[in-house]
Amino acid sequence: MIFDRLVGLFSVDMGIDLGTCNTLVAVRGQGIVLNEPSVVAVKKGTNQVLKNGEAVGWTAKEMLGKTPGSITAVRPLKNGVISDFEITEAMLSYFIRKVNGKSKIIGPRVVVSVPSGITAVEKRAVFDSCERAGARRTYLIEEPIAAAIGAGLPFAEATASMIVDIGGGTTEVAILSLADIATCESVRVAGDDMDEAIINHMKRTYNMMIGEQTAERIKIEIGSASPVSAETTMDVRGRDMISGLPRRTEVSSEEIRSALQEPVQGIVEAVTRTLERAEPELAADLVENGIVMAGGGALLRGLCQVVQKATGLDTRLADDPLTCVARGTCIYLEHLEEWKSTLENDMDG
Repeated sequence: MIFDRLVGLFSVDMGIDLGTCNTLVAVRGQGIVLNEPSVVAVKKGTNQVLKNGEAVGWTAKEMLGKTPGSITAVRPLKNGVISDFEITEAMLSYFIRKVNGKSKIIGPRVVVSVPSGITAVEKRAVFDSCERAGARRTYLIEEPIAAAIGAGLPFAEATASMIVDIGGGTTEVAILSLADIATCESVRVAGDDMDEAIINHMKRTYNMMIGEQTAERIKIEIGSASPVSAETTMDVRGRDMISGLPRRTEVSSEEIRSALQEPVQGIVEAVTRTLERAEPELAADLVENGIVMAGGGALLRGLCQVVQKATGLDTRLADDPLTCVARGTCIYLEHLEEWKSTLENDMDG
């Protein structure tokens, strides 16, 4: 313990929200210091990262869908878990080095948020990636717990709190009480599925191919889950599937809302299933405490109202929903000595 504190003087402790779309890093005492896309540019057919490992994050995201034949921009996480071990390791190394500083000889202790539904093999992949990326010690925290702490919910008290964290790859729905999860559900329907629904709509309706970044822009600018006061349109550019030539078209917020119905319904069903499994006393608490929405996907216009209508419970958006999980890992870091017995760490396996 004394040795751990001593070496801690020469490194920084960090919390990592390892997301399908974005990775956020928070440092104890400093808050969020890094927020970059979970994208890495590699030489095609290899796991070799470009530019001496610097083609990561924003630099790599700008290359998505625009790379020449010799380069591939890869998202190494799928549905909240590692799908490409080596590239995830390269990405984590870059982020840890960027935050920890190249001069620091001793690796940091890191708290990494993971989906509540991941398997033992998927957990081991996170431990191994962090260890190879230079972490001295790795602890795993379940995403709903991190999101609840970051959203300021009284998760340690004897009262029910409900969090719905919609990320890029997974939606985590959990009811928490006494510093643990009472019941939860992790579904692989989230922001990426909304983008995919928009891509499919453009193919079916307009015979037009659009990329992930364009789909995301449409979702952010005119996407909604329920009718909005002022319906709008947007100019969309892509490739015509029949002629193969570039073209543009105009899409309306009504048709995008219709295209998003399936993923939105998948999220609402996960919320209602979780509520159905709640103990009666916890359900009673939720009538008063309501539901809190977090994660980038929760920013979809009208989603809170759709969930509120389906459940009958007050539903609100957390403050700065995009950073809830990262802020939660940072708060956990501040209480690491007293709470770390509740975390799963790389010494357990």
